[in-house]
Amino acid sequence: MMTGMERLQAVMAGRLPDRVPVLCNLLDQGARELGMGIREYYSRGENVAEGQLRMREKYGYDGVVGMFYVAMEAEFFGCRSIVYADDGPPNVGHLVISRPEDIETLQVPEDFNEIPRFRELATCIRIMKEKLAGNYPVTCLVTGSFSLPALLMGITGWMELFLCGDPALREMLLEKCSLFCRRQIAALRGAGADLIAYTSSVATSNIITLRQFHELALPTIIRDLDGLGTGDIIYFNGGGQINPHLKILLERTDLRAFYINPFDSLSEAKLALDGKALLVAAINDIRLIDWAAEKIESEVGRIMEQGKQGGGFVFSTLMMPLAIPEQNIRVMLEAAYRHGCYHQDGT
Repeated sequence: MMTGMERLQAVMAGRLPDRVPVLCNLLDQGARELGMGIREYYSRGENVAEGQLRMREKYGYDGVVGMFYVAMEAEFFGCRSIVYADDGPPNVGHLVISRPEDIETLQVPEDFNEIPRFRELATCIRIMKEKLAGNYPVTCLVTGSFSLPALLMGITGWMELFLCGDPALREMLLEKCSLFCRRQIAALRGAGADLIAYTSSVATSNIITLRQFHELALPTIIRDLDGLGTGDIIYFNGGGQINPHLKILLERTDLRAFYINPFDSLSEAKLALDGKALLVAAINDIRLIDWAAEKIESEVGRIMEQGKQGGGFVFSTLMMPLAIPEQNIRVMLEAAYRHGCYHQDGT
């Protein structure tokens, strides 16, 4: 039987593993497993590492997640307040940019290892790397420069600046966010990340037009990743649809792994990539809160049937809500392991 790392390395190299790799993004669930509140859990890297390791051991999937919550990136940029809830992920409580003029004085950290909150994340990654001994990949997350402003000034403020604000201020912010993104990728690699999900939830077809993607978002993606190497980077939809962008991303960047939305057509994505890139497909995990076991089984089977033909495929989730019953998580994963098995003829 292969390890999670061996399965992933096989599909990235164009070979068939014993079964489709299965990733599962259980974040806040680690707090519940340790009997901690969300605030206490995310206060220390040791807590999150233990929670992630227990989740992987409990359910048997093929990797762990080296992140706390998305809003943590705002903390790296100087956010002074995080809002904690009992039943969901922490969120930004203080906007680093409260008015467009704040962009001019915004400082990009030079050394992430000098940021206390990043040191907690790095501790988490290093503990998991040591405990997993190379058998399971650690996946981390960075927000691309086109979407990072939404964390710093709110989605409304960013859309106003993006659509009708001062072009000079907009470009200044994008340049600073790109530098932040590049430095964070380097810091995560230095901490031991095996994979990095580069996410841009604003640069999706649900939010911007295809023309806006070509003219404004695509140049930022190219700038963020230029010269960094993309062998360990997965372009993550961030919850939005990206099928209309796949061909242009494949042509204009060195990205060779793409994470599509549950509402993106899996067959269309495979056709667009034409075997030239790894495809990760996510189940609609919000529906796992109330779907019956039979429906979960059917949906997993459908995704696997469409995705695994020819290899180059990974089954995954988005950010699993805390409200999903444990039984439904087990039903989904057991179905994924069963339907994801390859036969000798590659089917």
